[in-house]
Amino acid sequence: MTTPLGTLPTFSQVERSLWLTLCGRALDNRRDHPVLGDQRADELVRTLDYDYRALKISSSSAIYIAHRALKLDQIAQGFIDEHPDAIGIDLGAGLDTRAYRIERSPEADWYDVDLPEVITAREQLIPGLPRTHNLAADVADPGWLDGIPSDRPAVVVADGVLAFFPLAEWRAILNQIVDHFPRGQIAFNGYSTFAVKAAKFAPVGKAVRAIMRSEGFDDPRTPESWNPKLQLAREILMTREPEIEQFPAGLRWANRLSAHSAKFSRLGNVVLQYSF
Repeated sequence: MTTPLGTLPTFSQVERSLWLTLCGRALDNRRDHPVLGDQRADELVRTLDYDYRALKISSSSAIYIAHRALKLDQIAQGFIDEHPDAIGIDLGAGLDTRAYRIERSPEADWYDVDLPEVITAREQLIPGLPRTHNLAADVADPGWLDGIPSDRPAVVVADGVLAFFPLAEWRAILNQIVDHFPRGQIAFNGYSTFAVKAAKFAPVGKAVRAIMRSEGFDDPRTPESWNPKLQLAREILMTREPEIEQFPAGLRWANRLSAHSAKFSRLGNVVLQYSF
């Protein structure tokens, strides 16, 4: 039995962007050899009977969405493995079930943060796990971190969120995080200036092009100038990651060719990881 979409809150244009990543992960799961294998995303899309075809998500776009989600999972998992009492935060969580994909110790807490209507939808659709918390907040507002403990290390991931903030606002958000916790890591997918421009013309970008506000940046060390505590830990050029071998032949070879050049690799899927 499906859950009618009409029972969910009415999403704003920004909030509706959650369908892009959710459906991308679901479509990856339907492949013979998925990169992420997010069965819960697939179940949500089927349960809601959402018409993902209108989003024009190509096979390659679904794979890239799943691939960057996997990298963010791995970063969060690695940090929590090293810090069993850590706090994990997913900024702009949408309807992602990352907390189900990550193994946590009984001491670790996980916070899924998004705008109020999205959190209402999460509470309707996604059963909670021990020590997982939904937090309704606009991360651009000062004080959104007040309800999260500040005395433990934290790992913060953000999938696609950078696209919706001018760099000045994104800088302020990162500074709030760095100032709130004693130490931690922040990871998000980067957007080069070329990627920002290209997204406005790609068919899959139609769902978000009107609300994309980031200018993008080309040097992965740019955020280091925003806060002296921020240090680039790793620039993950996705064309060089081992999961490329699971891609369909044409896409696999295209990525292998791009992998020879950091410049060309930065034009596409990139995940940036910073320590503080």
